[in-house]
Amino acid sequence: MTAIKESSTIQENKQYALETCPVTFVMEKIGGYWKPIILYHLSNTTLRYSELKRTIPTITEKMLIQHLKQLEADGLVIREAKPVVPPFVTYKLSNAGIGLLPIIDAMAAWAFKVKDGIYNI
Repeated sequence: MTAIKESSTIQENKQYALETCPVTFVMEKIGGYWKPIILYHLSNTTLRYSELKRTIPTITEKMLIQHLKQLEADGLVIREAKPVVPPFVTYKLSNAGIGLLPIIDAMAAWAFKVKDGIYNI
């Protein structure tokens, strides 16, 4: 992987957008294909890694691990590891993650309306 030049115009523009546009800020945190799906499945429960993988069977292990780490680093997901053998790790939404639930719920409600033909796309 190549290093990102911190003083590049693209990085300055990205930083400016993150600071001035709230939608850009949110998309930086939950953007991409898998993050909203992970948040949706954690919306009402605490899940172990294997349970989360089972609920999203099409995600690869690499992508699930990568996105869980990013969501944890962004403060949206809490990872709890219990000191037992074998390891017992659970994931749940943080308060900030819970704050995103109205957005995730609105996305799901919109999808159901499109599927039911209420909205024509």
